[in-house]
Amino acid sequence: MAQAETETSEWLEADGLGGFASGTISTIRTRRYHALLLAATEPPAGRMVLVNGFDAEVETSAGTLALTTQRYAPDVNHPDGVTRMEHFSPDPWPQWSFALPNGKIVFELFVPREIPAVVLRWSRSGQGAAPLKLRMRPFFSGRDFHATHHENPAFRFDPENLPFGQRWQFYDGVPKVTALHNGDYRHEPCWYRNFFYEEEANRGLDATEDLAAPGILEFDLTAGQAVVIFAAETPGNPLPEFTGVPELAEALANTERTRRAVFSSPRLRAADAYLVRRGTGRTIIAGYPWFGDWGRDTFIALRGLCLATGRLPEARDILTAWAGAVSEGMMPNRFPDRGDQPEYNSADASLWYVIAVHEFLESAKADPSLPVEIDVLLASVEAILTGYWHGTRYGIRGSPDGLLACGVPGVQLTWMDAKIGDRVVTPRIGKPVEIEALWLNALACASHYNPAWDPIFQRGLTAFQSRFWNEERSCLFDVVDADHQPGKTDEKLRPNQIFAVGGLPLMLIQGDHAARLLQTVQDHLWTPMGLRSLAPGEEGYTSHYEGAPEQRDSAYHQGAVWPWLAGPFIEAWIRVKGQSPQAKAEATRLFLTPQLARLDLPGLHHVPEIAETEPPFTARGCPFQAWSVGEIIRIERLIGGSG
Repeated sequence: MAQAETETSEWLEADGLGGFASGTISTIRTRRYHALLLAATEPPAGRMVLVNGFDAEVETSAGTLALTTQRYAPDVNHPDGVTRMEHFSPDPWPQWSFALPNGKIVFELFVPREIPAVVLRWSRSGQGAAPLKLRMRPFFSGRDFHATHHENPAFRFDPENLPFGQRWQFYDGVPKVTALHNGDYRHEPCWYRNFFYEEEANRGLDATEDLAAPGILEFDLTAGQAVVIFAAETPGNPLPEFTGVPELAEALANTERTRRAVFSSPRLRAADAYLVRRGTGRTIIAGYPWFGDWGRDTFIALRGLCLATGRLPEARDILTAWAGAVSEGMMPNRFPDRGDQPEYNSADASLWYVIAVHEFLESAKADPSLPVEIDVLLASVEAILTGYWHGTRYGIRGSPDGLLACGVPGVQLTWMDAKIGDRVVTPRIGKPVEIEALWLNALACASHYNPAWDPIFQRGLTAFQSRFWNEERSCLFDVVDADHQPGKTDEKLRPNQIFAVGGLPLMLIQGDHAARLLQTVQDHLWTPMGLRSLAPGEEGYTSHYEGAPEQRDSAYHQGAVWPWLAGPFIEAWIRVKGQSPQAKAEATRLFLTPQLARLDLPGLHHVPEIAETEPPFTARGCPFQAWSVGEIIRIERLIGGSG
């Protein structure tokens, strides 16, 4: 296995509470977010890194051999454990095999569902009865997961000794961490300095960190497995009662193995990582490692993660939990990592909610035994549409033509939401094409329950079909009445127009116009990783997504490829071609198969947030993205695959 591949391939173990463990196949941590125990103190928010990683080595007859590798600034790898790695498997959880003289060591780790903990196990194979000792030194911090940690005198190295291990509280206000194990602990406090995180350096962020190492755990592998369970005192289920640490680890493994076996494919198992607890309800994490639960992402991803996979109880819980967050007709764009005050600065999140509710209720008809608070959901739908039509924050209001106006200077309201200081990179003020597609689809969906919305829908549909078509370019305008100036248009060729044909319940344009639009998008925006956010040659087009935050934000929606948009594009292609088995087979060959071939990097079994806009279309941004995974699953099910 090439070292470059092992450093760019990342695994993820999520706890269903917002916390997770993650890292690279190589064991080299390349992100500040790579950790063994990263726990949510206010699920799914308030996330803190508690246990960052560890060094491990084995004492053999041939000498002491490393099983891990760290990277230190400026560019030093030590020790050489990665050179002994001979195999890695992500299923059913991450497992490594390390070659030793006359045998090997197998290491595995997993995170149990809704328990803020991680289980680590080492076992030997092939060494016979020769003595074999494992030494493992954990690295601790106790910091916000967006931050980095540096040597300081306040860190508390001394543990509280327990019958089966040790417990630390590194700082006031930081959750206690327990290490349960079947080895011997030797207190040997020190600092490990200048860990270097290459991915953070690539993002123009602080890329070095110091970690505290209180002591060493020693195990005799001749006697059996070495087991360590790190657990955080944060909200979640407690560890079960136990009589021994290996027995506890095996019980957790059996439970988790049985739970994961329910999923028929690795991608469906990956989808489960994004469904998390919020209070007594459920929500969806937009992406790992740095996103929380965003309204827009939640309602888009839910359609693939839950509805397409038959997870209707989870969909119900998510939609019901979010129903209580409507304010002045708006759903929150996001909940902050800390604090409870949601942020209302999205024109589309609320409309995606209406569509998700409709599709959920349609799916729920197949299961009359499923309890559903229909009145609660439909009351939220009515509140959203009424608020939008009569006017709410940021200039969102209905227009006489039945369309929806939105936007004020300095506020990013659409999914193209990059902002640098006070400058919105893609302001799109006026009547953006996908906002109108969402608005009209929401009206059509709501008309099933309240026919009073149908006249507005009919008026808006007529206006949409007559006002958005750009005959000269065989596509739709990206914005009409731009900057709230009647008749002004934004002609930039962007992917947002695809929602007039695919990705939503209702096609808004048909026939020749739909076919021409689709061909234009395919010719200028399609890549094997999804759709470009801006066509090459357009003003502002940026061919690379890299560098410091300002550079990356400038390119975020100015060319960068978005895999989640492959879903509406492929659906549009099938609709335009007639939805026959032949059309689905052709769509699979042309679009889905090439995309799936590229999606295991960097997040194994997952789909990334974005990719470079030019070959080789390298994955960028968040390596584990909910709506990217959700849309792939939705389209696989639409075409007839298993997901």
